[in-house]
Amino acid sequence: MDGIYFSCADVTSLSPHGFWLQCGEEELYLPFVEFPVFEHATIAQICRVRCVSTGRVYWPELDVDLTLEAIRNPMAYPRDSMNYDC
Repeated sequence: MDGIYFSCADVTSLSPHGFWLQCGEEELYLPFVEFPVFEHATIAQICRVRCVSTGRVYWPELDVDLTLEAIRNPMAYPRDSMNYDC
């Protein structure tokens, strides 16, 4: 994915069940049960996250591109509509 990246996203905490992502003023939790693509990723892969716009984040090593809305409301977005393979 080419383009301009904004440094607005940081992983602040990891647990065996998921991780916390700070996006600007907002901190979001991504549980592995809702986002299984991250479950077997390394800590380094999870921590290398980029903002590609004010509403999207991208993990280049995992080729995962998610909107913040999909992270906030994962039940509203079927897994097959998200840009990753489970």
